[in-house]
Amino acid sequence: MKFLILGATGDVGGAALRAAVARGHQVTAAARKPQALAEISPLVTPFPLDLLADPQAAVAAAQGHDLIISALRPPAGREEDLVPLTRTAVQAARRAGIPALVTGGAALLKLPDGSRHTVLSAPGFLPESSRLIAEACAAQDAMLEQETGVEWTCLRPPALLTEGPLTGQYQLGTDTLLTNAAGVSQISFADFGAALLDLAEQPRHGSRRLTVAWGAPAPARAAG
Repeated sequence: MKFLILGATGDVGGAALRAAVARGHQVTAAARKPQALAEISPLVTPFPLDLLADPQAAVAAAQGHDLIISALRPPAGREEDLVPLTRTAVQAARRAGIPALVTGGAALLKLPDGSRHTVLSAPGFLPESSRLIAEACAAQDAMLEQETGVEWTCLRPPALLTEGPLTGQYQLGTDTLLTNAAGVSQISFADFGAALLDLAEQPRHGSRRLTVAWGAPAPARAAG
């Protein structure tokens, strides 16, 4: 398969890129400064792209691909850019006639304690330093609801997305924060990237939101 990865130099985008290359997929790796990515593999084609400065360039970049993986995250202080960045990625997928796989946020996941609170609404759950990006991720969720004529999947992380090993052991959920047997909600960038690729390789099932965390074994990957 051939994927366009937006945000390919970030933690999540880089993990998705490495997973794709390891599985033999061709990747167009888009980022503002993607030149070093060419050294990863002959399967990787760097593509300089600044979505905010030139959103139409994403439409051209998407042509000839099977799917867009958007792993875009704005820097601290620019959290409000998340919605326009994601909108540009999804609209580029629509124009190209391909699905979009979007990295979301945990903000609107319900806590597993039955309180009906979400990660964003629960008193004292979020550190104040994470509130702005959480609010941006909630706005990203609302924006995706308005996107029609394109099939999208939004994969939301658990409470903690950190450096760590590639284990291949994760569980998928829908609208509730996932935890492991010890009650910890966490996954590594490597396993999150692997989960993105597992979804990218599967047949599409309509627009949907999912979440992932360490826990149960990963589902079997599709052949091919």
